[in-house]
Amino acid sequence: MSQPKFKQLERAYGFDEVSLVPGDVTINPDQTDISFNLRNLTFSIPILAAAMDAVVDPSFAVKFNKLGGLAVLNLEGIQTRYENADEIMECIVQTPENKITSLLQKIYAEPIKENLISERIRAIKQAGAICAVSVTPQNAKTLALVAKDAGIDLLVAQSTVTTTRHISKSYRGLILSELCQTMSLPVIVGNCCSYSAALELMRTGIDGILVGVGPGAACTTREVLGVGVPQITATIECAAARETYFQESGKYVAVITDGGIHTGGDLCKAFAAGADAVMIGSPLAQAEGAPGRGYHWGMSHSHSALPRGTRVKVGTIASLEQILFGPSSVTNGTQNLAGALRTSMGVCGARNIKEMHKVKMIIAPAIKTEGKYFQITQHVP
Repeated sequence: MSQPKFKQLERAYGFDEVSLVPGDVTINPDQTDISFNLRNLTFSIPILAAAMDAVVDPSFAVKFNKLGGLAVLNLEGIQTRYENADEIMECIVQTPENKITSLLQKIYAEPIKENLISERIRAIKQAGAICAVSVTPQNAKTLALVAKDAGIDLLVAQSTVTTTRHISKSYRGLILSELCQTMSLPVIVGNCCSYSAALELMRTGIDGILVGVGPGAACTTREVLGVGVPQITATIECAAARETYFQESGKYVAVITDGGIHTGGDLCKAFAAGADAVMIGSPLAQAEGAPGRGYHWGMSHSHSALPRGTRVKVGTIASLEQILFGPSSVTNGTQNLAGALRTSMGVCGARNIKEMHKVKMIIAPAIKTEGKYFQITQHVP
């Protein structure tokens, strides 16, 4: 006797479950174009540094931009709550594991100070770098205007999950179309992981969209809330929304895969899934001079009672230049990310990022283990 199904599950895929198929034509890696455009801004590498305190402070933002990428400063983090930000960072690093969650909750309960927002932005701009900042939707109406007056070039409105339709009895939700008009500069919004949500967000007038809910190394959303979609599927869904919106409006909205990217292989797969750029955190937290000093923690949406992020030890593995451009001193794909992208594009016959979107992708859960007996056994403790 047949019975009705309460829910029908769909299969979704992450980075480790897929592989790229080499092209019929190959290209010299140095002849590939990996530049990223966002309205009037152009970046030589399609990599954004995540708006997390362990990754981006003003000095890191300047250095990262001079290397060709875009670093996003969190306007609701330690840099805008404390004048002595370095001392607070050191305190987080030195705190024992069993006390870190309560400490982070306490640290992020300190009020945000508008004068520090202006100071941090001016420090980036005076160094000649492009300045991008991140705010949560609930604080966007006030902090975005302060940031605009201070001279930012780009705004990111970011939360764990962002939609155009928010229900609340306590406040009027952020109207993204109004924000875009008020700012009159490039606006990136996120995060989302579905076709329908992405399409509705694009129709508000934004310039870029962040894709990913919970895949970050220091993010606990999936464990605490049980919410998320694996990044390959999420990126494909949002890229489809981008194509639909482009057909109906003529405007191209950048899709930026945010989180879960650990190696060059992950990064390359994100672009083949439809990304125009990627946002990464933990790989950059491993750089010499990163504000987290070899640690990384999720705190983009602090909660007084829930551990919305965890501190993880990522170590310090190399200079920022080496992580981005090599030469690589390891074989695990964590260094020379830009070189990995160029080489993958060359092997797949893609001259630029849009051609990389067309590269054939297959389901291949054994891609990282097939024939790797000695590599796997040598890593077993």
